[in-house]
Amino acid sequence: MKATHEHEWEAAPGLPSALPAGEHVVWQGSPAWRHLAVHAFHVRKIAVYFTFMLAVQVLNLTAPDSGTGWKAAADVEWKPLLVAASLYAFALGLLLGTAWLSASSTLYTLTNKRVVMRIGIVLTLTFNLPYKRIAGASVKPYANGLGDIALALHPEDRIGWAHLWPHQRAWHVTQPQPTLRCLPNSQQVGEQLLRLWRAEHAGQHLQLGDVAVSHATLAPPKNNTQGMLA
Repeated sequence: MKATHEHEWEAAPGLPSALPAGEHVVWQGSPAWRHLAVHAFHVRKIAVYFTFMLAVQVLNLTAPDSGTGWKAAADVEWKPLLVAASLYAFALGLLLGTAWLSASSTLYTLTNKRVVMRIGIVLTLTFNLPYKRIAGASVKPYANGLGDIALALHPEDRIGWAHLWPHQRAWHVTQPQPTLRCLPNSQQVGEQLLRLWRAEHAGQHLQLGDVAVSHATLAPPKNNTQGMLA
């Protein structure tokens, strides 16, 4: 498993060096940035929180003084509310911009030998994940055919959680799982990954299934609730 910092010197898009003889690109793709903003940067949840905070501020500003009724709009000092709303909008804009930059700088590649993840906005990293070092995989579906494909590595292979973010499976910190995030046609990409893994491990059986109840199964597991490749 290898990480490089060679985005500016890529031999081909998403590939830090020329592919060796016998290896070729099968598929390439990037995250859908709007869905990445929702599912990785949690823009929707944060927007709901900001809306709630604004509502609380409005109630505080218009709340009646002792012995009087609710304040009229003309009697309310709206400047603090406008300042807060501007800051909230700025924060959401930053999150959306970061999601767009993250998606536009990311390129996932499947070759007939490995998965290559080129990620990073300022500091670009390229992770090479040979199929022989991938122990399991799962698909988490979203709407409109989009989904995440998480890759479980062998225990001795570990990539830092912070190095992968946001291209990692949530809540797997001690053994991070590199994840192809918010892919269009994720089911088809997962099936392609299944075929490539089988081709690399000719004669071995592969199960590509759940590693969590919330994850959909690509191939029905047989007495294997972890969905491990074996």
